[in-house]
Amino acid sequence: MELRPLHLAKITSAQVFAIAGPAMVANLTTPLIGVVSTTAIGRLGDAALLGGVAMASLIFDCMFWLFAFLRGSTLAFTAQSLGAGETREIGANLVRGFILAAVIGAGLIALQMPLAAAILGAMGGSEDVTQAARTYFVIRIWSAPVVLANYVVLGWLIGQARATSALILQIAVNLINIAGTMLLVLVFEAGIAGTAIAAVVAEAAGFALGVAIARRLSPDGLAVPRAVLFDRAKLTRMFAVNRDIMIRTAAMITVFMIFTAQGARAGDVTLAANAVLNNFLLVSAFILDGFANAAQQLCGRTFGARDRRGFADAVRLIVLWGIAFAIAVALVFALSGSALIDVMTTSEAVRLSARDYLLFVILAPLPGVFAFGFDGIYIGATWARDMRNLMLLSLLIFLAVWLALRTLDNAGLWAAMLAFYVARGGLQGLRYPALFEASFAPKAR
Repeated sequence: MELRPLHLAKITSAQVFAIAGPAMVANLTTPLIGVVSTTAIGRLGDAALLGGVAMASLIFDCMFWLFAFLRGSTLAFTAQSLGAGETREIGANLVRGFILAAVIGAGLIALQMPLAAAILGAMGGSEDVTQAARTYFVIRIWSAPVVLANYVVLGWLIGQARATSALILQIAVNLINIAGTMLLVLVFEAGIAGTAIAAVVAEAAGFALGVAIARRLSPDGLAVPRAVLFDRAKLTRMFAVNRDIMIRTAAMITVFMIFTAQGARAGDVTLAANAVLNNFLLVSAFILDGFANAAQQLCGRTFGARDRRGFADAVRLIVLWGIAFAIAVALVFALSGSALIDVMTTSEAVRLSARDYLLFVILAPLPGVFAFGFDGIYIGATWARDMRNLMLLSLLIFLAVWLALRTLDNAGLWAAMLAFYVARGGLQGLRYPALFEASFAPKAR
């Protein structure tokens, strides 16, 4: 039975924080995996193993991030189906996501040897570090299908405004990973292979828990009629949106890889200083991404319901609350930045270098509000093609600013990153009114 479209009379701040709050907490728990893995391997006293796990973890972070479109698109389609009252489509969105995750994951496993050779060769680590990273890679790659399926589950849950369930699922995966790493590495002395096995087991357990939650929340379980599941129009739209979000993500990854590579070329002190300052960017990103999650769900739901007023209210609240939190974060960075730098490094040279560029990370949360917020708005409304094009333009702006300011060395690099933040949010903000009017224009009878 199909429900009538769900028109929301009023979008409230409480609805925003019901999604943004758990998303922020979930984001903050994620780095614990890397901290525990690094600590556990670090206690073995082998620098090559520590470098190997750091290199391999970075590889998987970037590789899986490239396929994070599974989470965003599932969230948007589910929220839109909820808003439109298409109850059968809600379950179909989950199963379609599982199928795509399985296909991509199987492809990554099948290509693991050439992928490992190409990626590890490009990283340029020492022989011992590369061998340690390869050991981690060939084990961890087997988690690909369930990692991607977990993206689907998380998107599906948040798309229904079940952010607390999504938070519980993420915390469960993280805790299992942490416990498994400590047990396998410190007790059974499985070394770097132990950290990889722990990650595989944690993601598999998370998938099993996610399926159990999904079955409980779905009145008909996960049984979807074949005609509904393979509806040609729905599949075509899903592939188009996923393609565009993937290209957009690849452009974003390119910016951060160029930033890291150029920092490395500037010397060890500059590279270390940038690594310290990146932690500031991560903190602000964790907070602002919570509002992006809220935007995806609320804008997706009101978009599906054709609720013009509700969509506009959601955008307004996301931006206003994002600005408030961005100002608070920027003030914390301004007042405590130097002290936080001292906590993160004991090297006086790195401390002095990081302070030279602290102003950039103090300013970053303000344009970040619009960069993250409009990302969420565009994904929720599935304006994926425009988001892709504007992200590619933002990449070109980053490159142009960096090339123009190369003589300023690392300051020019940070200025280019700040310009990238401004371009991401600014371009989407300028394009938003036209997309809004086109999407909610009265249909001719």
